[in-house]
Amino acid sequence: MIWTKRRRRGARIEVGAGRCTGRYAGGMLKILHVGLGPLGRAMVADLHGRGLGEVVGAVDTDAALAGRRLSELVPGAGRAVRVAGSLESLGALRGIDAAVVTTSSDVRACEATFEQLLGRGLPVVSTCEELVWPWLRHAALARRLDRLARRRGGRLLGTGVNPGMMMDALPVFATAVCRSVRSIEVHRFQDASTRRIPFQRKIGAGLSRREFAAGVRAGWLRHVGLGESMHLIAACMGWRIDRWSESIGPMIAARAMRCGLGPIGAGRARGVRQTARAESGGRVVIRMDFRAAIGLQEPEPQDRVIVRGEPDLDVVYRGGVHGDVATSAITLNCLGPLMAAAPGLHTMASIALPRWAPGR
Repeated sequence: MIWTKRRRRGARIEVGAGRCTGRYAGGMLKILHVGLGPLGRAMVADLHGRGLGEVVGAVDTDAALAGRRLSELVPGAGRAVRVAGSLESLGALRGIDAAVVTTSSDVRACEATFEQLLGRGLPVVSTCEELVWPWLRHAALARRLDRLARRRGGRLLGTGVNPGMMMDALPVFATAVCRSVRSIEVHRFQDASTRRIPFQRKIGAGLSRREFAAGVRAGWLRHVGLGESMHLIAACMGWRIDRWSESIGPMIAARAMRCGLGPIGAGRARGVRQTARAESGGRVVIRMDFRAAIGLQEPEPQDRVIVRGEPDLDVVYRGGVHGDVATSAITLNCLGPLMAAAPGLHTMASIALPRWAPGR
């Protein structure tokens, strides 16, 4: 059976047995994009390049961007669109089908944006890492956003390559072929040499050990999401986490090298390693190992999921999944499934299975 949801302008999203199109039958999606850093601009370019939709409204609080034509920042984007400095300056937001938010890793930093968009009944997909499982650090706020979305007909989803896919949704999906599961182990090893500059900065590339430690204490130097990924996995597997822990430390350059931020001297940080583990019922049920470093060769860059159960599974993506490309792709590919979902705050486990969405 195929069920169909109607949207404005005759749009149709179909999800059901034999079909999961995620297509917008009334024409290309009209998107409001909030956040035009390197990732946001790449996503706007992908949206237009793939023929999935067009950005009809753009917002960034950077004074250097406000007022500029979007086409100046992203060739191929509509010349008629000018970057607004705030959501309020856009007015009523009529004719917009969905919003994409690529601003901050912190749910609280995105709170006002989410509230304004949900208050207008929009589906919102965001790369905010904490939003992948917001109940971990912001339970009261998550409940409030969920209530607002349900009341006004909005939808909210946090996703990305990680968290959102490689270290949580993918491991959960892998267990579908298991009769039983005792534990899940996830590894993500990345060569950050080809990643965008903000990512290289976030992993501490080029810092001294003291500077690295200071960045960790300040909270800006870290991969955000291991805790969220573990709790998403645990919720899907029916495991109650009794205790969990996370560690972080620098990966040190043995020789001089360079990255997008400049030279890295021997003995300075070239990246970060974070590990995490979660216990349930007195045993470790989830382990995670995240490494991102300039020039990573040993261990080999890869994404790997190990499931201990019946049967045991060892799934490896050799070379790893490129984070910048994949983050843009999965965010856009989740628009259809989110628009087809019921109003409320969603996770990757509560929407229809995302997949590559064909454009026009």
